Amino acid sequence: MSNIRETMFPLHPKIDAELARAFNANDADEERHHIRKVQSAFLYYGTYASIRLNKSLDYLNSLSIDDQRLLSKYRMHLDCVRTSIERNQAVIKEILRERVLYPSGDASDPSDDEDEPPAHVRHGDMDQAQSTLKLIARDWSADGALEREQSYKPIIDSIVEYYKPSDYALNEIKILVPGAGLGRLTYELACLGYSCEGNEFSYFMLIASNFVLNLCDYENKYVLYPWVHQYVNILKREDQVAAVRFPDVCPLKNPPKGNIEMAAGDFLEVYKTPQSYNCVATCFFIDCANNVIDFIRTIYRILVPGGIWVNLGPLLYHYSDVNGQNSIEPTYEDLLIIMESVGFVIESTRTGIHTKYAQNPSSMKQSEYQSLFWVCRKPDPMDQQRGKQSQISREPRDLIVHADSVEDMQEDDYPDPESIAEPKLIDDLLTETEGSGGLAKQT
Repeated sequence: MSNIRETMFPLHPKIDAELARAFNANDADEERHHIRKVQSAFLYYGTYASIRLNKSLDYLNSLSIDDQRLLSKYRMHLDCVRTSIERNQAVIKEILRERVLYPSGDASDPSDDEDEPPAHVRHGDMDQAQSTLKLIARDWSADGALEREQSYKPIIDSIVEYYKPSDYALNEIKILVPGAGLGRLTYELACLGYSCEGNEFSYFMLIASNFVLNLCDYENKYVLYPWVHQYVNILKREDQVAAVRFPDVCPLKNPPKGNIEMAAGDFLEVYKTPQSYNCVATCFFIDCANNVIDFIRTIYRILVPGGIWVNLGPLLYHYSDVNGQNSIEPTYEDLLIIMESVGFVIESTRTGIHTKYAQNPSSMKQSEYQSLFWVCRKPDPMDQQRGKQSQISREPRDLIVHADSVEDMQEDDYPDPESIAEPKLIDDLLTETEGSGGLAKQT
């Protein structure tokens, strides 16, 4: 699919009709086809999920009478699974009722063909439709609070620490959230007063986030069963059909203090204007590129001097080992070198942050990332004059001598102590290097 054309629209308040008409009128045929494919995948969800359920039922019915008797409660449980799937489908129809993001000119009811598998919908599309339900639970339910605490709080705390409300007019601090997903991080930053813009490529995410942000009119109005597709590693029958209510916060009733927008499209294609944002916040995003260096360069380019990039997430590298896709997979060690080479000043880094992503909390199988976290700054040209950028020459990271290699050095390798120039005092060095630059604070 070609890159989706940049489309700016406010997520709150609701998209207006005039902009919707412009959106539809300018859609390329390929993009319109893609949107229809996403819509079809959502509509086919119930039938697709039932195919897997029927497989278990068919085998159950083929067993001996004695075995079926032993599995009588299991049979009743499968009936509950079917009911949960049907209720999920009802919520999906609610999500799809807003037509603003869909191609115009479709006179037929999109639900007419939901029982027939659309020719252009693949298994991968159906997996994304099911994953969207899990991400709604992660971003917009009380059940996802712990995951949001793990992933979003370090990012939010670092931004608030750098752009303190007491020092800045927050509505003038422009934050970009690439890979915004269902929009919760974007919404939370806007609620603090920042001017926040999310960017998302997936129309599965865009359609669902539009529903939550613009159409849900009170808290916990809808009920989903996000784990109903999981048939293994279940402790109790009730765990598979556990209900999740959303949204835990209603954006319509609790509009953010700051501006909130969304751009639909490929991050690398949409964002090309230099020095446009004070902050870029990425969460589970940078490993979504074929070449992560492209992401790093783009982030550096669009930041204003003194602006910061805050990142949290693993290095899953989504295109690694995918047929027909190229991918490079730099290590964390490599990324630090690349970021500094591009021009970033690394303010802080952390490793081993325990994070989960759309995990069923009741499952016997739990996947957890030891995520990375960093804050990088684009240098301000005034840094040298203010004495906030180190003038001390440093060895490249690859040439740093580690403790275990010191033991291998021969006696002749060590310099004569008398030939060593008197070093600067540690206090002097600290005075030269302490602090970090940033935007000039408002007075």
